[in-house]
Amino acid sequence: MPQNELIIVAEEMDGERLDVFVAEQVEQLSRSVVKSLINEGQVLVNGARQKASYHVREGDEISIEIPEPQVLELVPRDIPLEIIYQDEDLAVINKPKGLVVHPAHGNWDYTLVNALLFHIKDLSGINGQIRPGIVHRLDKDTSGVMVVAKNDVAHRSLAAQIKDHSIKREYIALVHGTIKENLGTIDAPIGRSKVDRKKMAVIANGRPAISKYQVLERYHNYSLVKVELLTGRTHQIRVHFAYIKHPVVGDPLYGSGKKHFNLDSQALHAHLLGFNHPRTGKYLEFTSPLPEYFQEILTSLRL
Repeated sequence: MPQNELIIVAEEMDGERLDVFVAEQVEQLSRSVVKSLINEGQVLVNGARQKASYHVREGDEISIEIPEPQVLELVPRDIPLEIIYQDEDLAVINKPKGLVVHPAHGNWDYTLVNALLFHIKDLSGINGQIRPGIVHRLDKDTSGVMVVAKNDVAHRSLAAQIKDHSIKREYIALVHGTIKENLGTIDAPIGRSKVDRKKMAVIANGRPAISKYQVLERYHNYSLVKVELLTGRTHQIRVHFAYIKHPVVGDPLYGSGKKHFNLDSQALHAHLLGFNHPRTGKYLEFTSPLPEYFQEILTSLRL
């Protein structure tokens, strides 16, 4: 039997070609197979056929009929998970560093989704079989607060808030160098790097990307910053601070390549998340303290 998936285009994927988007989102399909599905009308955008070259837009609903789906059994896993808040519509969790959000090539099991299936009874199904409940993502090695949808109504509401930038997102990052200004805004468009397709970069024809920051503490050759995202591009904070010559400490992709504080990943933490509740409309705000490893680094810098 064909497998049907419905995926809502997230902000960071805005502007991707339709065939590229589908191939990236549905791991078992090659780009050539995706093109065939598009030509056969088995991929629809907001209920209508589009060409493979169509550039998807944030909020687009992409329905995909997969004739021969990869057999994938998502197994609930008893992975420790800190649930900060939970009700009938959503759950707010504190994602640990090192946990992949959902199954994908190279990480088909022991992801956050596997943990959610164990700890939470109901999850929304909008983003397909391997992404139940997932409204937004954090990089594998970025820790911190995330919201998960438990039904499709909540999912659509939260996705709409992300689209119109009404969700409040603040991160804490340790970056290289001493930033002189107490407050600053990085307004630089981000797109896929023309040199390395695995990386994002500040490019002239990229999507608008804005990060506001405040310096919390300064150390010898390092700065601790709080960053508010006004947009949500892939790797936005990491790309923006590398662009202004203050890369995030430990960043293996956009940093110097040298190890600092014995880190093998970026010192970046999703500290605060605020949004309007999908059912009541009440504004809710949740925070997550810095993980222990991050606090230990700061303690050593203050000595």
